[in-house]
Amino acid sequence: MSRLSRRSYAGSMHERRVSRHRVSDEDLMNYVLRVALLSYKIQPKAVDTPSNEAESKERDYSARIQGAISNSIFSLGDLFSGSKGVRFPKDLLKTLEQKLQDIAMGKDPAYSDQLIRRTMAVFYGQVKDESFRRQMKENRKIEELILMFATNATNVLKKEPTLAGDGWKVELNNHISQFIRLLRDCLRHVSHVSPELTARLDMYTAKLAPSQSVYSDSGYDSSSTSRDRDSVGSSKRISMSVRDMPLVQTAAGLFKLPEVELQREIDELSKYCTEKAALNDLKTCLKNINAGAPFPGRREDFDSEAAWQHWRTLETSHLSQLMVVMVQFNPELAKSTPSDALPATATSSSGGRPGSVYSYASQRESYYATSRHASISSRNSITSAAFYSKNPDAAGEEVAGDDDLPVGHHFTYIPPNPRKYYKRLLEICIAADLEAMLSPAVGDDDEVSLGILSPSHIELINECALRWRIGQPYRAVCFLDIVKQFYERNEVPLECIPEALHTIGRVMHEIEFEKWPTQDCDYLAQVYGGLFSIFLSCLYHAMDALPNLKPTEIAPYLQILETVRDSGLLSRFDVDVTARIQDVQDQIRSVAARAYDEKNRELHSAPGVNRALPLLFMTDELEKWAKLLDKRFPEPLLGQLDVVSLVVEVQIPMFLQDLDASRKRLFEDSMNGPTPDVPIQDVFALYRRTKTLMGMYQAFVPNGDAEFDIAGFFEPYVQQWLTNTHEKTTQWVQAAIAADKFEAEGPEGHSSSIIDLFDSLRSPINFLDELEWSDEYQEAKFYTSLSKTISRAIEQYCRSVEELFMAEMFPRPTDFIQPQKSSAWLEKAKQLATTTGEKKLNPFNFRPESCVKLNNIQAARRLLDNMYAQMKADQKAEILATAAPPVPEKDVKPQRYLFTVKIAIAEGLVPLDSSPSTKLDTFVTLSDEQGHRLAKTRTIYETLSPRWDETFDLSVEKPLWLMVSVRDRALIGKHDTVGRAYICLDPRRYGDYLTHDQWMDLDTQGRILLRISMEGEKDDPQFYFGRAFRSLKRAEADMVRVFIDKISPFIRQSISRPVLKSLIKTNTSIDYNKAIGNVTALYRSALGGSNDVQIPLPSSEKPRVRPEELTDVEIEQALTPLFDFFDANLPTLNTYLSDSAKEMVMTRVWKEILNVIEGLLIPPLSNIESDMKPLTDKEVDIAFKWLKFLRDYFYAGGEGPIPLETLQNQKYRDVLSIRLYYDWHTDALMEECVRMMQQSLRASPSVKKRAKSVKFQRNLGTIKDRKREKQQEKEGSNGETILRILRMRPGTSDFIAQQLHAMTSLQAEREAQAQEAQKRKLARPSRQQQQHQSIPEVPEIPPVPPLPSKDS
Repeated sequence: MSRLSRRSYAGSMHERRVSRHRVSDEDLMNYVLRVALLSYKIQPKAVDTPSNEAESKERDYSARIQGAISNSIFSLGDLFSGSKGVRFPKDLLKTLEQKLQDIAMGKDPAYSDQLIRRTMAVFYGQVKDESFRRQMKENRKIEELILMFATNATNVLKKEPTLAGDGWKVELNNHISQFIRLLRDCLRHVSHVSPELTARLDMYTAKLAPSQSVYSDSGYDSSSTSRDRDSVGSSKRISMSVRDMPLVQTAAGLFKLPEVELQREIDELSKYCTEKAALNDLKTCLKNINAGAPFPGRREDFDSEAAWQHWRTLETSHLSQLMVVMVQFNPELAKSTPSDALPATATSSSGGRPGSVYSYASQRESYYATSRHASISSRNSITSAAFYSKNPDAAGEEVAGDDDLPVGHHFTYIPPNPRKYYKRLLEICIAADLEAMLSPAVGDDDEVSLGILSPSHIELINECALRWRIGQPYRAVCFLDIVKQFYERNEVPLECIPEALHTIGRVMHEIEFEKWPTQDCDYLAQVYGGLFSIFLSCLYHAMDALPNLKPTEIAPYLQILETVRDSGLLSRFDVDVTARIQDVQDQIRSVAARAYDEKNRELHSAPGVNRALPLLFMTDELEKWAKLLDKRFPEPLLGQLDVVSLVVEVQIPMFLQDLDASRKRLFEDSMNGPTPDVPIQDVFALYRRTKTLMGMYQAFVPNGDAEFDIAGFFEPYVQQWLTNTHEKTTQWVQAAIAADKFEAEGPEGHSSSIIDLFDSLRSPINFLDELEWSDEYQEAKFYTSLSKTISRAIEQYCRSVEELFMAEMFPRPTDFIQPQKSSAWLEKAKQLATTTGEKKLNPFNFRPESCVKLNNIQAARRLLDNMYAQMKADQKAEILATAAPPVPEKDVKPQRYLFTVKIAIAEGLVPLDSSPSTKLDTFVTLSDEQGHRLAKTRTIYETLSPRWDETFDLSVEKPLWLMVSVRDRALIGKHDTVGRAYICLDPRRYGDYLTHDQWMDLDTQGRILLRISMEGEKDDPQFYFGRAFRSLKRAEADMVRVFIDKISPFIRQSISRPVLKSLIKTNTSIDYNKAIGNVTALYRSALGGSNDVQIPLPSSEKPRVRPEELTDVEIEQALTPLFDFFDANLPTLNTYLSDSAKEMVMTRVWKEILNVIEGLLIPPLSNIESDMKPLTDKEVDIAFKWLKFLRDYFYAGGEGPIPLETLQNQKYRDVLSIRLYYDWHTDALMEECVRMMQQSLRASPSVKKRAKSVKFQRNLGTIKDRKREKQQEKEGSNGETILRILRMRPGTSDFIAQQLHAMTSLQAEREAQAQEAQKRKLARPSRQQQQHQSIPEVPEIPPVPPLPSKDS
C-alpha cells in the first residue's frame, strides 16, 4: 500500500474543518453507538461453568483444533473454485527468487520460523530449476505458482514429526498464507501489477486465514470485528461496561463523549437495541425488497433489469446469510421466529458472529468480500449464501409470514437517511485521523497511510455500512468525494486522490459499472466532474512554468484527468470539456507570449551595436524551447493539449513580426561602411535560423496563418553578398596566380592556381545551395549573378595567364636571356640565312611553365563544365524563361547586345619608309568614340599581309563607333600608325545575327578584314557560362597560336622557294653528308612507305620529261634543320603538355605545314592577278616529297604525336589535289572551275548560318556538338583551288573576279530569301515572346565621330 511521510502531509494540512450536513452529529452518534453496541452483543460467548480447569483447558484446546481443522483447506481446488486464472508479471520470478534465497539463509526476520524457512528453502530449489522457470514463464498463472508451492510444502510438512495426525493440514494453511503474503511483498517491487492480481491474492489470504483481520485503508473491504473478539471460545460472560466494548469506545472517542455519559447512553440504548431488533431490521429489508419499497433498493434505482436482478440476488443472499448467522449465534432468536421463517443452513462447527461480509461479489470471492469470521467465510456459510443467490425469492418467502413487520423505513439500527449518515460518519473519521497524524505522537518521518483511516475507524465504518446497508459503489464514491473536498481545502496531499481513484477502479472491476445503482452512477459522475474541474484548473496554473515545465510537475494531474476522462462519465455531469480545454490552450498561448516578451526584453537590453545578435539569440531560444517541449511532451496532453504546437503557434509569429519591424535598421546597419555593425555572416545565420523556425512552424502548426516573406526580406542581403563576391574575384585570381609556381601537378599537367581559383569560385555556389532559397525565380537570378562573377573571374584568369605566357614566349632581354644551344638546326638556320639573305632567325626553346599554362586553360574548361552541372544552369535558365514575373513598362531596361569582332587579315599595307624591302611589325587596336582602347591584337612581324585571326567581344546597348588602327611596333619610342578605318556597331544593322565580312579600306593604303556578328545578351547562367567557355577557348587558341608562331618561321624558312631553288642548283653549299649523319638515324621510318596517296593524271596530260632526279635522301636533307628543330622542342611539348593539349598543338603544327606547302604551290584566293610564278615539275615533286616525309615523321609508324587519320585530313587531300590541276591548260581549268562552282552551289543550297552564339558554347557538350556540326559542314571542293592556280596564269583576273562576284551574288540572293521566310515565320503568333520579332530595317550609317585627340 502506498505511503507518504507525515512531514509531507503536514505541509498540506492547516486546520481541521468539518463540512456541514443536515445530519446532526447527535443523531449520528446515537446510530453509531447502536451499531457499536450490537457488534459487542453478538460477539461469540462461552458458557461459564464451574468445571475443572484442566478439563476446561483440554476441552478448549480440542475445540480450537477441531475448529481450525474444519476451517482449513483440505482441497486446494476449494481455494481456487470459481476463479479464473490471473497472470503475474514477468519480473515477479526474479524478485521471488531473491526473496526465497534471503528467507532460506535467515536474512529476512519476518520469516524466522524454522519450519517456514524449510518449506521456503525447498521451494527455492525448485524455482532455480530451469525447466520450472521455463514452465512458469510460458504459463505465468498465479494459481499454478501457489499450487506448486503447496505441493512442496505438503511434502515437507507430512514428514515433520512434530505435526502428528492432521496437524500438518492446519500448518499447511499457514504456510500457503505466508507464501501468498510473500508474493504480495514481491509485487511491491514489480511495476505494472494489475489490480486484479492484487485483489486475487488478498482474497486467497482471507480464505486461508479467516481469523485474521485484513484492514483496508479506505474501509471498504474489512470485517467489523477485531481479533480480540474473534476467538472461537471465550471464558468471559457478556458485560455491559463500556470498558469492555472497544468499538463503542472508538465511537465515543470520535464524538468526544465522556465515559460517564457514554455509559449512561449505552445503558439507555440497551433497552431497545437488542439482537432481536437487529434481526427484525434484516427481515424488514427483505420485506421492503419484495414490496418494492425505496429502502434498501427497488427497480427504479437501476437503469436495467439485469442490474436490478443482479443487485437483488446479492442483497437478498447477504441479508439471509446475516439472519442465519445471528440465529446460529443466538438460538433464542429462533424461538421468537418461526423455524420456517429462517433460511435453512448447515450446522457450523465453529460458533461465531457475522463480519463485514456485505459485498456484491461474495459469490465470486472478491477481494472486497474478505471476512475475518469463520461463520461467514467458511464453506458452509458460502454454500448457504450460494443457495439463496440462486433463489433470490426464497428468503422473501421465508419472512413473508412476519406480518407484524410493516413495510417501510421502520428500523432500530438504520438511520432515516443512511447514505447521508454514512457520509457524515466517514467525514468525521477522516478528519479525526488527519488530526491524529498531526499530533506530536507521530514523528515527522513516520509513514502514514494514503487511505488516511485508522484500523479502528475502518472497523467502525464497516460495521455501520453493514448494518445500514451501504453498498460498495457508494462507499467508494463517497470516500473519493470527501477526499476531494479535503484536497480542495488543502488538508490532504495530492497522492490521496489517486489512492481513492484506485479504490473506484477496484470496485468497478468487481462490480460492472452498468450494474451500479443509478444514484451511485450519478454521484460518481458528479464527483468526477468536480475532480476534472479541479485538476484541469491545476493544469491551467501549472502552465505558468512554461517553457521550463517538466512532465513530473503535471504527471499527477494528468493521471487523474485521464482517469476521469476515460471513464466517460463527464457527459453525465454536463461538463463542457472542449471549453475547459480551450481555456488551458489560451493559458499556454498567453504564457508563451509572456515568456517571449521577457526573453526579448532581456536580449535587447544587452549592450552592443549588432542588431542581429538579439534576433539570433532569440531564434536559438525559440528552437531550444520547442525541442525541449517536444521531447518532454511528445504527445498531446489529454489528447488535445499539444503544448509545443501551442507555444510555437504564438512565439514564432511574434518573432517574425519583430524581425519584420527591424527590417530597415538591420539593413542600414549591415551596409554602414567596410566593417558594418551587422556583419553579413550574421544576417545569413539569421536567415538560416528563421528558415528553420518557419519549418518548425509548418510542422507543428500545419494550419497556421503566419505569413512572412523570408525571400523578400533577405533578398537585398544576398544581392549585396553577390556584389561583394563579384568584387573579390580579382583578389581570388591574383592570389591563386601569385601562389602558383606553374609546376605540373597530377596526370593532367595543370598547376595549383586553376584548382585554387575554382575552389574559391565553388564556395559561393555551395553557399547558395545551402541557403535552400524558397523562391525558385529569385534563386535563378542569384545563380545568374554568380555566373556573371564566375565568367568575369575566368576572363581575368585568362588575361593574367596569357600575359605571363606572352612574357615567357616573347622575353625581354633584361628579363630573360635565352640560353644559346649549339645544335644542328641553329647552324643550318645560319647557313640558310647567309645563303638566302633572309632575316636572321632567333633560336627559341619552349619552357615547361608555358606548357603548364596551356594545360591550366584546358583544365579550366573541364572544371567549368563540372561547375555548370553543379549549378544546374540549364534548369535555372528554364526557370528564368518560364517563371519570370511581368515587368512594368517603366522598369524595362534597354536590350544589350554582344558583338563578336574578329580581326582577321590585312593586305596591301605600305611601309612607312620608301624602301620596298621593308616589312612591318603590325598590331591592331580598337578604340571607342572617346579614344578609349577596347581591344588589342598581338604583333605579327615582318609582313605586309599580316593575319591576326583574333576575336574580341564588345557589349553595347546603342550604336557604337569603332576606330580600327593598324600600328607598327617600334622597339624604342612611339608606335607608328599604318592606317585607320571606322565602323559602326549598330544592333539594327546586324539584326540578322549572321557573320558579316567587312573589308575596310585604310585611310592611307591597304585594307583590313573584320568578321562581325551580333547576338542579344541574355541575363541567364547559360549566357555567362558561354562567355566563360569562349574566353577559355580564345585563350587556348591564342596560346596555341603563339606556339605555332614560334614554330612557323622555321617551317616557312625550311619549306620555301629559295630552299627549293638552292636544292635544285648543282652548286649548292649544303653539306649533304653531314646532313645525312644528323637525320638518317632519326627518320629511318620516313624513307619509303605504302601510304602515298596516288593522284592519277588526266589522259590528255603528256608524260613529263624529268631532268636528272635528286634522290629521296638528298631531298630529305633539305628538311634536316626543321627536323632538328622539332627534335629539340617537341620533347618538351610531349613531356609537359597534357594529352589533349599535345594533340591540339601537333595538329595545328601539321595544319601550318599544310598551309606552308599550299602557299608554296599556289597563291591565296583574290581577284587581283598574282606575281607568283608556278613551280617547275621538279620543284612540285620535291614539295610533295617533303609533305610525305613530314607526314611520316609525325606518324612515326603509329607511335608519333598525330594519328594517321588526322594527318590525312580534308586539308591534306586538298593539297594533294593541287598536283592534279597544276599542269592543266588555262582554258581547261576555267571550264572545270565553272562546272565545279555550279555543282557546289547546287549541292549546298543552304544559306549562311548564324554566327556561333555564346549559348552554344555554354558547356563542353554544346562545344563538342558545335564542332561536330562544323566538321560535317566542310565539303571538299576543288573550285577554289583551281581559281588560286589561275591567279598564276596571265589574263585570268577578269575571270576570277567574275566567278567571285557570281558566288557572292548567289549567296546574297539566298540570304534574302531566308530573311523573307524568317519574317513570315516571326509574323505568326508563338507561345512565347521572341527576343526579336523581325529583322530590323538597316538604318543609314551615322556620321563618323571626330578623330580623338589622343592617339591610342
